[in-house]
Amino acid sequence: MSGQLQADTVLVRDQTEASQIYNKGFYGYPQSGGGLELDLLEALYLMESDRLVVEQEGQPVMVEQLIRLAASHHEGFEILYIVYRDLRQRGYVVKSDAGDFDFRVFPRGGTPSTTPTKYWVLAISERSVCVVRSLFEQAERSENTRKELLLAVVDEEGDLTYYRASTGAPSATPRPPPSAKAEGFFLEDRVLVTDASAGDALHAQGFYGKRIGKTLQLSLIETAHLMAKGALSMEYPSSGKSMTLSAFRKRASQIQPDFELRLRAYDDLRKRGLIVKTGFKYGSHFRVYDGDPDTHHSKYLVHAVPWDYETIWPEMSRAVRLAHGVKKDILFARVTKRQVDYLRLRRVRP
Repeated sequence: MSGQLQADTVLVRDQTEASQIYNKGFYGYPQSGGGLELDLLEALYLMESDRLVVEQEGQPVMVEQLIRLAASHHEGFEILYIVYRDLRQRGYVVKSDAGDFDFRVFPRGGTPSTTPTKYWVLAISERSVCVVRSLFEQAERSENTRKELLLAVVDEEGDLTYYRASTGAPSATPRPPPSAKAEGFFLEDRVLVTDASAGDALHAQGFYGKRIGKTLQLSLIETAHLMAKGALSMEYPSSGKSMTLSAFRKRASQIQPDFELRLRAYDDLRKRGLIVKTGFKYGSHFRVYDGDPDTHHSKYLVHAVPWDYETIWPEMSRAVRLAHGVKKDILFARVTKRQVDYLRLRRVRP
C-alpha cells in the first residue's frame, strides 16, 4: 500500500487501502474523505512489515530515511519505536499519547473506539535518570483514570523489561502500642535489654528485637521507636545518666547518617500494624511481615527514600529482581515532611 510523506505524518489517500490498514490493526487516524493519517511510528512499523511503501514527491522513501526524519522530529525515537514494535508484536493496539505518557495500550481484542485504555506506557532508556517523584505522580495519574502504568525499560541491546508501577501502602491488623517498661544498655551501634522478663515482654508485644540467649538485642531504629512509645528508657553507657530521646536520635544519626529517614518509614509501617525487620540481607532497608516473622512469610521489602530521590535504572532493576527472586514485592517509601507514600514496582509480562 502506498503512503505519502508529509512533514511528520504519512497519508494513505486510497480509501480502500486506508480502510484495510485501519480495520486490520487500527493503525492511524481516519480522515474526512476516507483517507488515513499515520504517525511515523506506525508508518515505520508497517514498512518493516512490508505492508506499506512510503513516497515523497514521487520518490520512494527508504527505511533509513524515515528513521532519520523521525529522530529529528521526536526525541528518543529509537526507544519509542522499540517499545511500540514490541507491544504491537504482542498483539496490542497501541496509540501515541500527547499527554503525560508515551502510549495508550488497549486490551487484546479491543478497539480505540469501543474499548477503554488498559495501560499507560512510558518508554524509558536504561541510561536515563529514574526520578522517583515523577514515578509517583505518573502512577497516581494512571490510578485516577483507572489505568495501569507500565514502565517499558529498554537496555543497551534493545531488550525490554516491563514494570508495573502502583501506589498504596501495605497494612495489617492494627496492634496496641507496647506497654512494657524496659531499660536499654547502649553499645556502639545497638542496644541490649539484659532483663529477660522485660525483653520477653517487648518481643511478645510486637516482635521487637532479636533474642541472643537471655538478652534482647534492639536496633537503633527499634530503640528510638520504643523510647517514643514510652516502652524503653536509656542511659549513657559511660555515666549511667538518663538519655533523652532527642539525644539518642542525635547519637544514632552520627552512627547512621540516614537514620531519621529510615525511622520515619519504620514508624509509619509500625503504625499500619506491620512487623518490621532489617532488610540488609536482601539489599533493602526493611523486610515487612503482617504477623510473627518466625511463622509468616515477608510480603514486602521496603526501601526508604527522600522525596527528591533520583537514581539510575540498573539500581532499580537490581532491587526489583532481588525482591522477585525471594518472592517479595519491593516498595519504595517516599518520606516527606508530612507523610510517607509507597510506590510498588513489579516486573511483569504484558
